[in-house]
This record gives sequence, C-alpha cells and structure tokens, in this order.
Amino acid sequence: MLSINTNTSALSALRNLEANHKWLETLQERIATGYKVGSIRDDPATYSIAQRMRGDLAGLSASLDSLDRATIAVDVAVVATQTISDILIEMKGKMASLISAQKNDDDAAAEAYTLELDAYRDQIKSIISSANFNGTNLIDSGNDIISALANSDGSDTIDFDHQDLSFGGAIITLTDDSNYSMDEINNSIDNVNFAMSHFGTASRRLEIQKEFATKLHDVVERGIGRLVDADLARTAADLQAAQIKEQLGIAALNIANQTPRSILALFQG
Repeated sequence: MLSINTNTSALSALRNLEANHKWLETLQERIATGYKVGSIRDDPATYSIAQRMRGDLAGLSASLDSLDRATIAVDVAVVATQTISDILIEMKGKMASLISAQKNDDDAAAEAYTLELDAYRDQIKSIISSANFNGTNLIDSGNDIISALANSDGSDTIDFDHQDLSFGGAIITLTDDSNYSMDEINNSIDNVNFAMSHFGTASRRLEIQKEFATKLHDVVERGIGRLVDADLARTAADLQAAQIKEQLGIAALNIANQTPRSILALFQG
C-alpha cells in the first residue's frame, strides 16, 4: 500500500540509520578512551568486577611498597651485622695477640693491642647506632620490628623481630670497659652470626614475597585489561564499516523519502 501519511520504508531506514549512528559514537568513544567498558552504562556487571579488581590492584601496590621498605630496613641490618661479624673476627685476632703480649709481660704491646680493641669496640657501637632506615633500627637497644603487608587487604603481614646487638647484651656480651676476654669475643661472634642469619632469612623471605606479589599484580592488571580494554585493531575496522553503513543509510533514507512521489504518477492522465 502506498501512502503519503506513513512512509514505512523511510521509518525503517531512519531506525537503521539511528542505530548505526549510536554504534558509530560507541566506536569513536572506544578509540578515544581505549576502553570497551569505560563506565557502568557500558556493561554494569563487567564494570563492577573491574572496579573490584582495581581495588585489589591498589592494595597489591601498597603491599609492594611495604615490602620494599621492609627489605631496605632488613638489608641495612644484614650489612651492619656482616660488618660487625668481620670486626669481631678482627678483634679475636687482636685478642690472641694481647694474650700473647700479657704472657710475655710486654706491657707496651699489650697496651697497643688494647687500644686497637677499644677502637674496634667503638666502631661496632658506631655501626649499631647508624644502622637506621626511615627511623627504624633493628639492631640497637630499642624494640623496633619490621611488619610488611603480605596481601592486598592488609589482613596478613610478615613480621621480623628486633635483634639487640648493643654491648653488654645477650648477643654481644662484651662490655664498654677494656676488660676483654676470648670467651666473650667467641660468644659474641657466634651470636652475631646467628643474628646475621636471622636477617638474611628475613631478606630472602621478603624477596620471595615480593616476587609473588609482583606476579600477582601483573596478573590482576592484565585481567582488568582483558575485561575493559578495547581491541583497537578490531575497533578501527568496525569504525570504517560503521562509517560506510552510515553513508549507505543516508542514501537509503533519501531513496525512501522519494517513494511517495511515485503516487503522483497515479494521477497523471
């Protein structure tokens, strides 16, 4: 049926043209933003999942920062205990020389060795006081501990105890006076080596945890990309097709709008 009041062909062509124009706008937005799901209106379920994953990603980033800070603090303690262990070994050699000098009644040599031992002692004390990172010292007489985030929500941490290396303590049994003994030096060497092993184990554990957290961070980041990122190569191809469809839709609408004119032919003589 031909009618000048209702042009069915034109209405159909117009609907197709409007639908294609909306699709064209969507493609242009994807190219501009790089996202196929850039807002809750695009895909509510996918966007909600992506937002939750972004929260996990932010938590993992905080965990990595925490692990980095803890690693530096522990590594400072490792370097300090290694240096102190080396100095104590030097002190053992000087102590042996001091004992020899004392047995031979060589007071001048004994005094010289004692002064060297005092210098080593002061050097160890200096190392202990300077083994500080960001206000944390794991080997002085305080009680600082290291606690690193082990997951994205902070519910799990990796904690490491403080090791008191101050003179006259449980680890370095040498005192601040100059009354040195071989037994105290040997005990101090063993204890410091144990503390060094403690911090070495802590450093390795933090390293393993960071490797895992980094891999997990990358997996979550890639997962978010798979959910919301646009395939730009395919989007570019779809855009060209949509542009062609729009041109064809305009042509089809023009043809449909010409259809009522054919009614005039029915009234020509």
